[in-house]
Amino acid sequence: MATLTGILEDPRRPLVAVVGGAKVTDKIGVLDAFLERADCVLIGGAMCFPFFVAQGHEVGDSKCEAEGVEPAQRALDAGGEKLQLPVDLLAGRAFSADTEVRELDGVDVPDGWMGLDIGAGSAEAFAKVVREAGTVFWNGPMGAFELDPFAAGTRRIAEAVAECKGMTVVGGGDSAAALAEFGLTARVDHLSTGGGASLELIEGKPLPGVEALS
Repeated sequence: MATLTGILEDPRRPLVAVVGGAKVTDKIGVLDAFLERADCVLIGGAMCFPFFVAQGHEVGDSKCEAEGVEPAQRALDAGGEKLQLPVDLLAGRAFSADTEVRELDGVDVPDGWMGLDIGAGSAEAFAKVVREAGTVFWNGPMGAFELDPFAAGTRRIAEAVAECKGMTVVGGGDSAAALAEFGLTARVDHLSTGGGASLELIEGKPLPGVEALS
């Protein structure tokens, strides 16, 4: 708990937040908190598609939360250059490990395809920012890492978090599962398996259990 409040109140700079997963609406409070305090906010996973829609891109058959477009637009307006989105994607025909795979040189997804991971260029660019951070908070995978062809983006971020010499904080079940899958759990400073609770704490919501302890 002290770790989570500390990274917002007095982080080693630069403070980098990596936010992935499926839904913008689940994480808009966290995005707002980090857009206010972080030096850089990196967005991956399916939650990048409402941002792309807000920017006028085509998303094909990608999982795109319609209710997320308006808050994504707000975050784009508030974040400026601090907010970084993928610049390339890995797409599949279907949500399946044996689907046809296509590298997209950009973020417009053709009809009949779905974006299932950030592209290699984005993964390297994000990893560089993460490695050089004074403090990193990571919540949410960069793609469908449970499907082998679409695990590379999340793996690259996990490796970069493990390589970072700064304070590294990972919150959330999926991020914790990814770290475990890639054998990197022991190489982060603070791991919170309760993703929802760690996000609420960062949003500034009071948690009864934490209140009782403090």
